[in-house]
Amino acid sequence: MSDKIQIKDLDVIFGRRVKEAKKLVDQGLSKEEVLGKTGCTVAVNNANINIQEGEIFVVMGLSGSGKSTLLRCLNRLIEPTRGTVTLEDIDITKADSAKLRKLRREDMSMVFQHFGLLPHRTVASNVAFGLEINGYPEKERLEKAYKVIDTVGLKGYEEMMTGELSGGMQQRVGLARALANDPEIMLMDEAFSALDPLIRTNMQDELLTLQEKVKKTILFITHDLDEALKLGDRIAIMKDGMIVQTGSPEDILTKPADDYVRSFVENVDRGKIVTAGTVMFNNPERLRLKTAGPATAIRKMRAVGVTSLPVVDENNNFIGFVKDEDMVKLQNEGEKSIEGKVYKELNTVNENVAIADLLPLFLDSALNLAVVDDDNKLKGVVVHSSVIAEMLGKEQEEVKQIREDGLDNVNNEEGGNDNG
Repeated sequence: MSDKIQIKDLDVIFGRRVKEAKKLVDQGLSKEEVLGKTGCTVAVNNANINIQEGEIFVVMGLSGSGKSTLLRCLNRLIEPTRGTVTLEDIDITKADSAKLRKLRREDMSMVFQHFGLLPHRTVASNVAFGLEINGYPEKERLEKAYKVIDTVGLKGYEEMMTGELSGGMQQRVGLARALANDPEIMLMDEAFSALDPLIRTNMQDELLTLQEKVKKTILFITHDLDEALKLGDRIAIMKDGMIVQTGSPEDILTKPADDYVRSFVENVDRGKIVTAGTVMFNNPERLRLKTAGPATAIRKMRAVGVTSLPVVDENNNFIGFVKDEDMVKLQNEGEKSIEGKVYKELNTVNENVAIADLLPLFLDSALNLAVVDDDNKLKGVVVHSSVIAEMLGKEQEEVKQIREDGLDNVNNEEGGNDNG
């Protein structure tokens, strides 16, 4: 996936003594120190972001962190003090007035927190407003408006006045208006913050569903971590104008960069964010059904300190698990094949499944969970102890210790049937 937007070394400083403030910023002084010495506010400090085409990139931070200022630099509603904002091969920070108008009208759309609708116009007229400004004939712009109104789920409301709609429906009108010009980029500044909690949740779901259809590049601003984790393909967390961490929702949750980020994520429901791919043993020891015998199975289990192993065919397709106790019996009976003691028809999961959805699967079997790809190729194994550790929010060092050294403990606690 290619980069759609590149933000490089971006600073925004407000005040009368900007040159002096820039020197202090370069010397590493804090936002508060610069304010005290110059009276200038450092709104954005050395921001560097690459936003990929077709992703929802979320910038999250508390009030005053600089997130909305950063967004407005993309369409130059706020002029950067220094640095560059590039849309593919276009340096937006150097665009002249004509180029900037074209970018705003054709390539970017903005969705505001408070809707910004025209109350004296109908839904269709609001949605078509940008097209009207761009000189589209009435018939053409209304056709486009009706089409995008249907896309956001408001078919049948085209000729209603916006004041007759609920808050959630008004925000859908705002989304439709932003989509009407078919922009490459959507800038959404606290777009759902003014909505009631239930409506806000519904609008988040609507945006994700809509994004599956339209595949826009979206920069979404929010102060709400749960919203950021739900919507963002990637997230940047800002504090005092600086980006303190950028990563996937899972990275932010499981690998916080500092105490500031850690304080944000400590009360998040990890079970809905952390996935099987994070807690699984990658490329675990395995047995080939046609070539491995009981003696080989016992040797491999003892070598890695487990009581069960996954079994695959010659193409690495997952078949099932075998247990150590069964392998010992087969060896004592002089059997050469493990095939008769493979536990098959077990639950398997994709690496993107949230760990909260894994726990019920452990109730169906005392064995571990195999993680497979879409072609049923074995990618990893999840053990119960790792899921519990992540759900409880243990530090990564503790989780690693459980994975590496805690298998025997869990075996003793659960009758020796749960790990391997």
